Amino acid sequence: MDEKPMRSALQEKGIQSFRNNVQVVYLADNRPWVVGYSGGKDSTATLQLVWEALADLPPRKRRKTVYVISSDTFVETPIIVGHIEENLVKINEAARKQGLPFEASKVVPELRNTFWVSLLGKGYPAPSTKFRWCTDRMKIQPANKFILDRVAEFGEVIMVLGARRGESSTRDQVLKNYQIRGSHLRRHRSLPGAFVFSPIEEFSTDDVWSYLLQVKSPWGANNDRLVGMYRSAQSGECPLVVDTSTPSCGNSRFGCWVCTVVVQDHSMESMIDNGEEWMQPLLDFRNELASHHDPRIKRQLRSYKRRDGKVSRKSDGTLKSPGPYELKVRQDLLRKLLQVQQAIRLDGPDPNANLISREELQEIRRIWRTEEQDWEDSLPRICIEVTGEELSCVRDDVTNFTIRDQELLFEIAQRHGVHGQLVAKLVDVERELHGMSRRAGIYERIGSVLGEDWLDDEEARKLFAMDEEEAEV
Repeated sequence: MDEKPMRSALQEKGIQSFRNNVQVVYLADNRPWVVGYSGGKDSTATLQLVWEALADLPPRKRRKTVYVISSDTFVETPIIVGHIEENLVKINEAARKQGLPFEASKVVPELRNTFWVSLLGKGYPAPSTKFRWCTDRMKIQPANKFILDRVAEFGEVIMVLGARRGESSTRDQVLKNYQIRGSHLRRHRSLPGAFVFSPIEEFSTDDVWSYLLQVKSPWGANNDRLVGMYRSAQSGECPLVVDTSTPSCGNSRFGCWVCTVVVQDHSMESMIDNGEEWMQPLLDFRNELASHHDPRIKRQLRSYKRRDGKVSRKSDGTLKSPGPYELKVRQDLLRKLLQVQQAIRLDGPDPNANLISREELQEIRRIWRTEEQDWEDSLPRICIEVTGEELSCVRDDVTNFTIRDQELLFEIAQRHGVHGQLVAKLVDVERELHGMSRRAGIYERIGSVLGEDWLDDEEARKLFAMDEEEAEV
């Protein structure tokens, strides 16, 4: 929503009053602080205000560590990634030189929860408003883990966020409902032992920009450059997400370049229009993912079964919600992603840019081979064909069967009226547990495979006769 016109808190109170508030809260107890820093205007203004307030304190009173954390989903817009990484380095260097208790670092999702492992490996569909699987796995969980680790270490912590009144009615309600009477703090809505302090809560958007442009960055950043980034992207800020009340990163915000929650990525479009033409392949790939929300396209890309092997049906027997992307679709998307990576290496500012990590490729390969019976072992071949680079693989991790073995197995299964994929999956279960001294759980594993819904091609086509409703795979 558009921000409502607000009075200027800076003009009414002056910046020193806000610095004083920061000092009062900081000196009130021994709870360490965790500042959420996304590199955007609000989090930058918040960190800058805290920095200045602590710099004015005598060294003996700067006794509490201030952790500065930035969320890296591995699919942030490349320009923003460079901006954040550069500033984290400057923050740590300046803090050491100035004797201030700041420690900056990134929080990242677990390998099993990254965007590419989820989408290409497990086949999760492109995120939508009905199934936004990305935010919790990639942002909330990593940030909350860092906070809870500090809670376990210190008992309680204070989260310092750049939340402001007037950003949205939902955010305003949260600010009001969790406020502790007679305190600058609020209770965190979901994390025990965590409290929230919002030092620029009263700032208007004009206040934020006025402050950033009039006061030089204490860690040596270029705030004028930040203004330029917003102008080129015509964008808002994608904040550090610590709960579901935090605004999402759609609606023309700095955020993930693969975001398909909104119809158009106006931010990336604006960057391209303002001279960053090398980002066009990123936008094209993102738009292709967004097209997968079309029911007519969806039916061609996704399995009739969910990841648990079951078919989700409506009361009339038709398909309620399709499952993950078919393996051949994931293979095609990986090929296109690597082609985009090659393109931005050639035309972009970073000749070594990586859109997907080697660790993610290894995990995707493992999932394809163990869950999708990719006996061809297609991932290394795709990597070599597109990039010319060989993916170092552990060759004896799973079966050494080949695509020819699979074709023969399917031929035999068809002659006996058995689903070929069912037999292949049973073979993989046996191979995975072969040679183990204790094969605990093998009967449960076999039972689980046999309990899946195995339909022939004709039955599967009938399920896709009607438009499906998007739901979790």
